[in-house]
Amino acid sequence: MRVVRLASEIDFDGWRVAARDLRTEGIPPETIVWTVERDLFSPPPCGEGAGGGGASAEMAGSEPSPPPQPLPVRGRGFTVPPAFVELARSVVLHRSGERFALLYRLLWRLEREPRLIDNPADPDVAKARDMEKAVSRAIHKMHAFVRFRLIETEPEAYAAWFEPAHRVTEAAAPFFARRFTTMTWTILTPDACVAWDGQTLKVSDGADPADAPAEDAQEELWRTYYASIFNPARLNEKMMRQEMPKRYWRNLPEARLIPQLIETAQERAAAMVAATPSPAPDRVLKAALRQARDGSYNGDVPTSLEAVAAGVQLCRRCDLWRDATQGVSGQGAAHARLMFVGEQPGDQEDLAGRPFVGPAGQVFDEALAQAGVPRDRTYVTNAVKHFKHEPRGKRRIHKTPDRGEVQACRWWLDAERRLVRPRVIVALGATAAHAVMGKATPIGANRGKALQLPDQTRAVLTYHPSFLLRLPDAAARERARAEFVEDLRLAGELAGLLD
Repeated sequence: MRVVRLASEIDFDGWRVAARDLRTEGIPPETIVWTVERDLFSPPPCGEGAGGGGASAEMAGSEPSPPPQPLPVRGRGFTVPPAFVELARSVVLHRSGERFALLYRLLWRLEREPRLIDNPADPDVAKARDMEKAVSRAIHKMHAFVRFRLIETEPEAYAAWFEPAHRVTEAAAPFFARRFTTMTWTILTPDACVAWDGQTLKVSDGADPADAPAEDAQEELWRTYYASIFNPARLNEKMMRQEMPKRYWRNLPEARLIPQLIETAQERAAAMVAATPSPAPDRVLKAALRQARDGSYNGDVPTSLEAVAAGVQLCRRCDLWRDATQGVSGQGAAHARLMFVGEQPGDQEDLAGRPFVGPAGQVFDEALAQAGVPRDRTYVTNAVKHFKHEPRGKRRIHKTPDRGEVQACRWWLDAERRLVRPRVIVALGATAAHAVMGKATPIGANRGKALQLPDQTRAVLTYHPSFLLRLPDAAARERARAEFVEDLRLAGELAGLLD
């Protein structure tokens, strides 16, 4: 039996060296025991994710393995696919005790099954992919749920305590360095601690829960803010618990409000629906009436986003207004560099009067966060401003707008584009692509590219977030989600919103 001792729980480089040597020697997976040399944390180089350490693959009294060699890994003349290397880097961060053995088993099989990684039905591949997804979710949750507390005022410094589901602290840390570049902060976790001094990320041993910072005065402000932005009309308790599992609540200052907000959500949503909307100023209403009269606008174009919003409420250019609760115009930064265009308001958007606040909006917000694009610096709207639907029992089921309805509403979208003047427009789905490009433009053949519009604005076409919710196959859904995030990241880079 061969024993491989790795330097730490996330020692990818050590595993890589040992696995390469073992595979070259032809040592089968069932004869290897993978273990960790010590429980102490052995940090990798900052910013490079998991790794570091080194390992020894040994029988009793054998010599340590040589230092790491560059990938690709070669054993008996075969090359490891890059997809496997990326998979392995992620799986090593999982807390499963069988992760190293699983990866070596895959490596062993790859010589005879070179396309093994592309087979989602294979039990070993499926298990590794599940671990990869769990690690990715843990990184996302850390990005979303870390809450900094003020611990020093002179100079100002912040700290946060977090307990990630997997060993992702170092992998998640660069996000916080980009997002909070001007702050001095430390994130404490049981696995490792990362500190940012404005210039460099430093990694050290894990901390004890007793080291967690105490509440500060800003937490009450944060709870007030959270309560004010909580929208009872979009509450989906099951989805909320999936996205914000209870295991994270003890570290979230807003968590103490959640039970009460859930309990009163139905009553507050009913009050929102029953409430009379605040009237727009007279000057805006007069302009909107001129624009809406007889469906012809006589060249009297809106001169502000406020006028667009009022005009949408009074628009009669098509018949969708008859069955909708209200028109839903765009929302966001008035001069945003990046504009997102969806298809139309959904059921919850129709009630709330704001774009992308329902289930698709939650997927959109998560993908934006993962891509590093701040939503508050963008402008979000739809190609069609009224909810098209058909009743089915007590539910209102979405119907895709037809070409005439898209064309009728194009006037409002053009007004928003002219007023916001974005550098980049992202079309979310086929209907939005038609509205933005002026013709039917397939998503599959054009996503992932920077397209040029006649006014020199760049366009990026990608999936609508609701498409990701509808995909029945989990593997296809994960692939599409990853592509969606990459498209958002591309748009953010083109618009100059990413660090």
